[in-house]
Amino acid sequence: MERLNRTTAPQAKKYTEKVIQFGEGNFLRAFVDWIIWKTNQKTDFNASVVVVQPIDRGLVDMLNEQDGLYHLNLQGLDEGKPVDSIDMIDVISRGVNPYRDFEDYMKLAEQPEMRFIISNTTEAGIAFDPACRFDDKPALSYPGKLTQLLYHRYEYFNGDMSKGFIILPCELIFLNGKHLKECIYQYIELWQLGEGFKTWFEQACGVYCTLVDRIVPGYPRDTADQIIEKIGIEDKLLDKGEVFHLWVIEAPQAVAEEFPADKAGLHVLFVPSEAPYHERKVTLLNGPHTVLSPVGYLSGLNTVKECCEDELIGKFVHKVMFEELMETLNLPKDECQKFAADVMDRFKNPFVKHFVTSIMLNSFPKYKTRDLPGLKTYLERKGELPQGLVMGLAGICTYYKGGKRGEDEIIPNDDAAIMQLLKDLWATGDVRKVAEGVLGASDLIWGEDLNAIPGLTDTLASDLAVIQESGMRMAVQAIL
Repeated sequence: MERLNRTTAPQAKKYTEKVIQFGEGNFLRAFVDWIIWKTNQKTDFNASVVVVQPIDRGLVDMLNEQDGLYHLNLQGLDEGKPVDSIDMIDVISRGVNPYRDFEDYMKLAEQPEMRFIISNTTEAGIAFDPACRFDDKPALSYPGKLTQLLYHRYEYFNGDMSKGFIILPCELIFLNGKHLKECIYQYIELWQLGEGFKTWFEQACGVYCTLVDRIVPGYPRDTADQIIEKIGIEDKLLDKGEVFHLWVIEAPQAVAEEFPADKAGLHVLFVPSEAPYHERKVTLLNGPHTVLSPVGYLSGLNTVKECCEDELIGKFVHKVMFEELMETLNLPKDECQKFAADVMDRFKNPFVKHFVTSIMLNSFPKYKTRDLPGLKTYLERKGELPQGLVMGLAGICTYYKGGKRGEDEIIPNDDAAIMQLLKDLWATGDVRKVAEGVLGASDLIWGEDLNAIPGLTDTLASDLAVIQESGMRMAVQAIL
């Protein structure tokens, strides 16, 4: 079978190189490059991507062997209807390995049409490393490499203010743009690059915070043979992602005009602040995940999809998401409802088996960041505790008791000190002591004593008692 490249796939289009992308992994190819591909189709963006390999070892050689081409399989539910599409993505023009071809890397700064820099170098990628030197070829850290490139562009174009970059980091950390910008300032100071360059960077370049959201399993090992048979050509860079996508970019309208992805029918939003969207994602996606998992598992279910489609637990998930957590957000209600409906489609994705036991790793810290803020806000706004969120906490406490679910051994996984605390509390045989002890673990878990929250100790103890006496399904039934 022939290998995919621009000779064997002459229908692949060529565009103007406008984007430098740090990272050649599955996520960027299934998310950013797909968005650019769709934007090229729907608008006059006409942009291609040069991929820079951010670490010494990577996929750039394989990417170049296929002339930047690969197929993307998107699967999931769109407004409740199953989607299973395969498309050839043709926006990557070439890849550069700066560790082997440093001069080629620096020459990217000399191309006048280059306008965008996009990255996903993992959460650890945006970090300042004082060991990096300006004359390294290249600097080891991503911000160091980027500063080298920016300085070369500044010098090559003699400080021309029209030759700055729009920089969009996609690393999964809150305020990623702010952190990246701070690292660049640190290198400017460390390497003594001068006030002129600093001014050019501040005024000609924009580093913007973004929020990205799409589940990307990556190379589809279980279905690769069928996909290759269907497309009729060998593709070693097959990629797979869910249908849902969201890219929130905290940038002015001028950036949207240059990068018109929001005009291409895509879920790309240019907003004054990404903070409420970050809060929405954590609250309506991660929050329900954290509580449905123990409740569903102790009800005899194994996957997120099973939980959502179960007649009883599905109602519990709906209650937590639509009646409790959604009430704590500050975005317009219709926006939150649409996002929540999309989340339910994602939870019910028939192509993905998301096991609840994998979600329950480190459940207490997850509950602290994802659900506790909503519990407090709900109590403040409604004057009563959100029953579903408290039941979720009771489910976590019960799961951490261990024991058996039918024939299966329950094996919780968390910090050793937290595990010991739960073991000691359950050894008392008193659900009231379990509730008080968990909520009072201020140093170990919460950073505060949650027994001070009105009614929480009583409600948690009551829920734990019902679970012990009648089982999780009866406990859930009682609050519905």
